[in-house]
Amino acid sequence: MSKVVSRRDFLNLVGAIGGTSALIQASTALGLMPGTAAASELNLQAVPANGKSAVILGAGISGLCAAYELMKSGYQVTVLEASHRAGGRVMTLRSGDLVDELGNRQYCDFDDEPHLYFNAGAARIPSTHNNVLHYCRELGVELEMFINENKAAYFQDDNLMGGKPIRNREFSTNVRGFLAELFGKLFSETELMESFSREDAETLLSVVSNFGDLDEQMRYVGSTRGGYASGGFLEHGTAHDMIAIRELINRRFMNEVLTANEGETGPMLMQPVGGMDMIIKGFLRPLGERVHYRSLVRSVQVSNDSVSVEYEQNGTTHTINADYCFNCIPSHLMTGIANNFPTDYLEAMRYIRRGEAYKAAFQAKERFWEKDGIYGGISWINAPVRQIWYPAHGIHKQKGIMLAAYDYGGGMHFTKMTQEQRLEAALAQGEKVHPEYRQYMEKGVTIAWHRMNHMLGCSARWQRDRGGWTDDEENLYHRLQQSVNGRHYFIGDQVSQHSAWQESALLSAHWALQDMDQRQRAQAGA
Repeated sequence: MSKVVSRRDFLNLVGAIGGTSALIQASTALGLMPGTAAASELNLQAVPANGKSAVILGAGISGLCAAYELMKSGYQVTVLEASHRAGGRVMTLRSGDLVDELGNRQYCDFDDEPHLYFNAGAARIPSTHNNVLHYCRELGVELEMFINENKAAYFQDDNLMGGKPIRNREFSTNVRGFLAELFGKLFSETELMESFSREDAETLLSVVSNFGDLDEQMRYVGSTRGGYASGGFLEHGTAHDMIAIRELINRRFMNEVLTANEGETGPMLMQPVGGMDMIIKGFLRPLGERVHYRSLVRSVQVSNDSVSVEYEQNGTTHTINADYCFNCIPSHLMTGIANNFPTDYLEAMRYIRRGEAYKAAFQAKERFWEKDGIYGGISWINAPVRQIWYPAHGIHKQKGIMLAAYDYGGGMHFTKMTQEQRLEAALAQGEKVHPEYRQYMEKGVTIAWHRMNHMLGCSARWQRDRGGWTDDEENLYHRLQQSVNGRHYFIGDQVSQHSAWQESALLSAHWALQDMDQRQRAQAGA
């Protein structure tokens, strides 16, 4: 008996085996792709001059957004930031900048040139992140394209092809071909037609064939999509040899590479011209002296009609009373600050874990990768440094800043090293992709976010099981999202179900501001 394949089962299988890229193609063929959402709209009720006040704890992007929107509506706003800088995990390093990592304090010594910078934290803006783009437009932040995937970049694994780096296009073309052939063998046209119409079945089989560049017998026999071994312009091109499927399927790193440009990094990506912190500077311009640096919060006390915050600045203790408080201090740090929050609120704060993230970068004396035909994008290495990013800005200039390591989730491997050991590991592993790597690299800098002062962690992690959020986690999350007495709100990506993105942090601020505004309107109408 033929196996019946429902649309849902088919799409689930496509997504599980072929990744989001294949799923999008199949869904599009069936007309099932959803549209993107627009930026959320804020229309806060204006308050009279000197009418209401708000204190913002932390100058991360969610805190700056809340301060900016409240200021526009007439609130007296004060922002307290413990660090010497604003932005939180939005951090761009240039010549002379401090990396305030506990146990590894550094100063960046890149050459003082506009294009020589390193986005040590947030580095990409998906075109679907409408609120980030909205503020870039409103604040006059100029954008340029960010190149995430570059088929001319490399994939390197010591256990594949004898450790020889191969172009991304060769690797991905062979994997897609073998996966498509597998689809063709699993699902014949007859089987598909039992659940699909003839037109749908023909369309899906065509998608599978095109996805893998199969021949008429639905076989993968190699493809010029992986580039030409020779020819291709003035004469017919010769394709590279196929990579054996056995070599490919034994690579545990394969799944991560194939899905690296899916989800948030699937759409067109952008970056601010001159560095990601141009967004932070955009918020800071109108806020001006409302932002107080090196101001360490010591106590937060919430009453029915106000919030009292005690903080220390330059050795002196101050107290500020405000009608409202918007708090983006990392929850695991806030639990160590005196407060009178309810027990269930504290329980939610303490539940959140923090991710690890590590980056390293070098200044390159010469943009040698451009001579190899690489202009932006990422090379993948099955080693602790994991990724090499090539800058898309500053093309054809003499020097450039290359991200030499990005380990999102396993940064403790590098935390245990000295600075010299970190840089040596990046050089040694980078040489596997570019043999000349070491001779071009200088002025290295590293950053472990789980060791950064006033941070001690990267993105918030609510979910502890890959199977999904539990009911308890959902309840804890929604409790932390709610206010304390309608006066204190937690904000930031820690109050988001999709952390690690600026969009999530902005939306958390919007949610809190809208909730506060609705309460005010309800009270006014009572």
